[in-house]
Amino acid sequence: FQRGFVCVQFCRFISGHIGSPNRNVTYMQSPEAKRFCGLKMPTPRIGTHNGTFHCDEVLACFLLKQLPEYEDAEIIRTRDPAQLAECDVVVDVGAEFDPKRHRYDHHQRTFSESFSSLRPEKSWVTKLSSAGLVYLHFGHRILAQLTKQPEGAPHLEVLYDKLYENFVEEIDAIDNGISQYDGEPRYAMTTNLSARVGYLNCRWNDENQDTEEGFRKAMKMVGAEFLDRLDYYYHSWLPARTLVEEAVKSRAQVDPSGEVVVLDQGGCPWKEHLFSLEKELAVEPLIKFVLYPDQSGQWRVQCVPMGLHTFQNRLSLLEEWRGVRDEELSALSSIPGCVFVHASGFIGGNRTKEGALEMARRTLRATGREPPAETS
Repeated sequence: FQRGFVCVQFCRFISGHIGSPNRNVTYMQSPEAKRFCGLKMPTPRIGTHNGTFHCDEVLACFLLKQLPEYEDAEIIRTRDPAQLAECDVVVDVGAEFDPKRHRYDHHQRTFSESFSSLRPEKSWVTKLSSAGLVYLHFGHRILAQLTKQPEGAPHLEVLYDKLYENFVEEIDAIDNGISQYDGEPRYAMTTNLSARVGYLNCRWNDENQDTEEGFRKAMKMVGAEFLDRLDYYYHSWLPARTLVEEAVKSRAQVDPSGEVVVLDQGGCPWKEHLFSLEKELAVEPLIKFVLYPDQSGQWRVQCVPMGLHTFQNRLSLLEEWRGVRDEELSALSSIPGCVFVHASGFIGGNRTKEGALEMARRTLRATGREPPAETS
């Protein structure tokens, strides 16, 4: 990059575009300058191991090639130390981790790094593979490049964390042999991304054991899946976060308790964002109900669960309403327009936004969480 910059500046100087006392004078470019600027810059090289390939170095190579300086890089697959020494960046081979020299291997006995150990502000403790190492060191730039957003944009940091937690960390863990849980699994997982990369390797009894074609297929597949995931998080998941954040901040306008939020658009994935924003914004008391319109234009009142992976609610809709529908439910609750309350009490419906809100308010009031309405 520096050599290229010097070349450009030299050509400009020779041609009189800079440093000229008269900017209007046009100079002919000298043959020497033409020859100098015509020098072909060396093609960058990314080194990784040959033979059987795995998802981590496939993703690492793909990610690096999303950066301008490595876009046209040649991938050198070898274990020859002399060839690797000539590479600009080396991943998953070489028994060396040295970011200053762009060496990103994780197989050496001395390596035990995780996101948390290298960046203490992050919580992930899974041992990094070459994919995680490249993502940790280049991820912000890669995402900025792919989304055309400023590298320091706050939402880019949220996206960076999300893609590690829901894409890259799985690859790190599988490559390092880290199980999701203790004990024997009840069933085999054979369709995850790492497994599908594995199937692209040569079979043991194939006559042709050349892995180059399989590696190229794997990088195309892994890259497409990474870009697809990025597209979803950037164009759907992040806008949902904005919507939820606005709802959380304006919750006091919905109900004085602050325990009910309204989303003006249905189908928005709100749970994960809600839990995250409650922590970030120090929400107290915690939110109990989320209201949103359904596809038919009616309104739903859904209970907030205790966590992402539990069916237990912070507060369920009233027990006597559960399993009751339509006019019977409206008569029982004295709330017009009721449609249903699920038998488990985790969700209910009403024809109007006001009716759904009243269902939430009545539940809060019955449990002593909301003061009785003032009477004149």
